[in-house]
Amino acid sequence: MEGNGEPEVAPDRVARIQAEWTRERPDVDVSPQAVIGRLHRLGLLLTARLNLVYRRYGLSEGEFDVLATLRRAGEPFERAPGELAAHTMVTTGAMTKRIDRLERDGLVARRRSAADGRGRVVALTEAGRTLIDRAFTDHMENERALLDALEPREAAQLERLLTTWLAKVEPARGGE
Repeated sequence: MEGNGEPEVAPDRVARIQAEWTRERPDVDVSPQAVIGRLHRLGLLLTARLNLVYRRYGLSEGEFDVLATLRRAGEPFERAPGELAAHTMVTTGAMTKRIDRLERDGLVARRRSAADGRGRVVALTEAGRTLIDRAFTDHMENERALLDALEPREAAQLERLLTTWLAKVEPARGGE
């Protein structure tokens, strides 16, 4: 145990990189790497673990995101393509490619909007809804397993810190 009550942890990859930079560039403060480097590394590891579930259902991360965005829209599980792009933070061109593949696989359908006959919407098909409901359940179980590496109080503290930091770094978006 260290003096602060925390168990000692062997130097990780980030600590080794910091030590090398400190040796090579003692004139530069490398302390931000302690947080940013670990967040980046953790993000890559988490993404890899999340993608395992998506692939189990034959989906990419982006396709899962589209289906999930449609599903959480509620009945009738549809959104305009531009709205989908805004909710998933991708370009409309990238969204078109995702929708094309999902439509080809019978998971979504494009049709005219009931509210605006000129507009188009993308809607979940029954097969798409069944798939996303199963995939989302597994996704949440996977996220729970990943988060269970922390004590509940640690997870709550991390959530508060990340929420605060994200609010300060992320540009304000209307309505989100």
